[in-house]
Amino acid sequence: MAGPEQEPPKPAEQTPVGPRRTRAAREEPRRARPSPSPSPSPSHGGAISAASAASGAASPENTQNTETTESTEDRRRRRAQFLRELNEARELRDRVQPRRARAARMRQQMRMRTFRW
Repeated sequence: MAGPEQEPPKPAEQTPVGPRRTRAAREEPRRARPSPSPSPSPSHGGAISAASAASGAASPENTQNTETTESTEDRRRRRAQFLRELNEARELRDRVQPRRARAARMRQQMRMRTFRW
């Protein structure tokens, strides 16, 4: 007596190749986030733009300085976002897999205990 035929699981739907994602995330491809419009910060960005406006024409040094400042701000913003997401993922992992998380904490404590400063 043979039971009803069972279809083999579809590997693409059952096991994602990359990091674990929800079904909706697997169905919808990742899109790049639109970058926030650069706004000069009141501490140093306003002074640079005021100096370039007073001179009439933007000098290469001022232009390069504002680009460097914006890229630094963007880098810090991206790093802060990354650290927030990392912390959120760690909390989720601790909540979902408490035994594995506890073992990982113990291993980290052992590493720190045996590390020589």
